[in-house]
Amino acid sequence: MSDIPFEIGVQTLKQYQDTGVDHIVLDVREPAEIAFHAFEGALEIPMNEIPQSLNELPRDKTIVVLCHIGGRSMQVTGWLRQQGYNNVTNLRGGIEAWAAAS
Repeated sequence: MSDIPFEIGVQTLKQYQDTGVDHIVLDVREPAEIAFHAFEGALEIPMNEIPQSLNELPRDKTIVVLCHIGGRSMQVTGWLRQQGYNNVTNLRGGIEAWAAAS
C-alpha cells in the first residue's frame, strides 16, 4: 500500500466514499472541536492519544487523517508513517476544506 500519497484533497476522499475504497477517516481533533463539527463515521482519537492508540488503527485499509485545517493531521500522518503505517494519508485543508466542498 505504499502507493498511497502523503496527502489527498477532499475530492479524492469523496471518490473513496463514492467508489467504496476500503478506508477509515481518523479525526485527530480535540473533543470540543468535534462537538462543534463532527465528521460522520470517523474514528475520533485526539492527536496526543495516537501513540497509545495504535492498536485501534487498521493496517489493512487506507487511513485518511483529518483535523481542523490540516496541520495536526499532517504531523500525525508523518508520525504514523514513521511507525510503519504506509497506508496513511493526510486530508489537505482538514474539516474546513471538507465543509467548504460539501
